[in-house]
Amino acid sequence: MGLSYRKYFYEDYFDRQSGRNYKDDVNRKFLDEQYQFQKEVIPYLPAKNKEIEILDLGCGIGSLIEACKKKGYKNLIGIDISDQQVEIAHQLNVHEVIKADIFDYLKKHESAFDVISGMDIIEHFTKDELVDLVQLIKKALRKGGMAIFRTPNMDAPMASVFAMGDFTHENFLNKNAAEQLMLSLDFKNVEVFPSYMYVKGALKNLVRKLLWFRKSSSVKLILFASGRSSKHVVLTPNLIIRAQKK
Repeated sequence: MGLSYRKYFYEDYFDRQSGRNYKDDVNRKFLDEQYQFQKEVIPYLPAKNKEIEILDLGCGIGSLIEACKKKGYKNLIGIDISDQQVEIAHQLNVHEVIKADIFDYLKKHESAFDVISGMDIIEHFTKDELVDLVQLIKKALRKGGMAIFRTPNMDAPMASVFAMGDFTHENFLNKNAAEQLMLSLDFKNVEVFPSYMYVKGALKNLVRKLLWFRKSSSVKLILFASGRSSKHVVLTPNLIIRAQKK
């Protein structure tokens, strides 16, 4: 990771960005993220074999690791470059989290994992870095293994809220670009899913659903009016990308 600004941003990344809105209640962030992952990511993992080896890249405070543990997955490792995030993960009893550089770690673990995940991580790399990273991920997966990512979606209404809300973001995808990335690097069974959306409270969430239906319908009409089908366009704030090693 050769961009010099990163050393200023990643050292205290939790305080300055990822946990900025949860400073007084880290446990709430931990639980909120687990709930999101249980709805948004866990359903796309292999369900029958709980013994698979799972690596979570840029794992933060270990929320996805904990969500997987609660679903019965046993062989889990999370890596993050931030001392602060690793320390908080350990305070939350997620001791599967270790400090490591993603590139260095992957180079040392060829054909070691059945699933490699990256939540809100691939947007932090330049295009050249991301291509290198995905190639290393492919090498670190066993045959038939799965890569699964979550990343901001540039086709979403108000996409800048997610995409540009972090100074360290370097590149952005929509569904077509995500498919192109994975297919070009020789993955198969590439799928892109919408992210899970909700707000707490039944009434609030009902209002949210109604507003989303209205907004998404409007965007689809605009696409139709421009001569393009919305059939292959995802509109949620994030994309979930899943692809399989050949």
